Amino acid sequence: MSNGYHSLGNEIVSGSVPVAASSDRVLQFQESNLQTFPPNDTRGKLVGSFQPPGDADDSFSKPGSGSQAGLGGSPAPSGWQSYFSVVSYRPYFNVDTSEVVERIRDSLFPFKGDFVEKTSHNPDMYGPFWICSTLVFVTAALGNFAAYLSTNADSWHYDVNKVSWAAFMFYGYVGVIPLGLYFLLKYLGVVSGLVQLWCLYGYSLFVFIPASFLCVVPWDIMRWVVVGVAGVMSAGFLAINIRTHIKTASERWFLIVTSSAAIQLGLALVLKLYFFTYFYHDSIVHV
Repeated sequence: MSNGYHSLGNEIVSGSVPVAASSDRVLQFQESNLQTFPPNDTRGKLVGSFQPPGDADDSFSKPGSGSQAGLGGSPAPSGWQSYFSVVSYRPYFNVDTSEVVERIRDSLFPFKGDFVEKTSHNPDMYGPFWICSTLVFVTAALGNFAAYLSTNADSWHYDVNKVSWAAFMFYGYVGVIPLGLYFLLKYLGVVSGLVQLWCLYGYSLFVFIPASFLCVVPWDIMRWVVVGVAGVMSAGFLAINIRTHIKTASERWFLIVTSSAAIQLGLALVLKLYFFTYFYHDSIVHV
């Protein structure tokens, strides 16, 4: 078998690839001038920030932070056009889950009085929006369910109007009352921010969500106690934080603080009377 093979020399055989010639030259790569950037730790927040429109720069106690450029380097609209641009309102939703949870936790401890200071540079509308939205459906659904438990099943009917009235009450309260307080503080010469007030009032309503679940129990005395405690906690949280800011800035701070607390207690009273008290045959049924 070995006789069938022979060695090949340097001749070129058809179909073969020639051996690359050796060379002493070394391939050199030029150094890149590309600039590297460190990773940006946004922790779930929106990338980039914007200059808030209007008076948000004096966000209650200190000016808010933000840059003029938006995502991709595009400048945010200025002047009156900023009020009609979604880009301009993006900073008010620039929060992550941990910050929202921390602010909710602070609203359940009303005697700290440091909520305004913690949110002065980053007031958000994300938490207040979802708190109000949750309250609309929770109070309407649980109010109807509590009515079912407290009355005869044959005479019970689902009241769909509670959804619309809940939306009007909570969205209207958080939207209108802080707006009125904002103009009052402006008139008195107190530096305030409208978005910061919306943030404060929105988080002050969170305590009514667990209170609504407890009001399902068909025992009217317990409902009064639960709504009363929730109202005092919510009003105290609101009053203490407003007092912390305006006590040294206005001589009428006591009247403003007590009025704000009284209105908040009035909201708790409306919550109890409309959603967890039942009217049948022109009489009030308490169980």
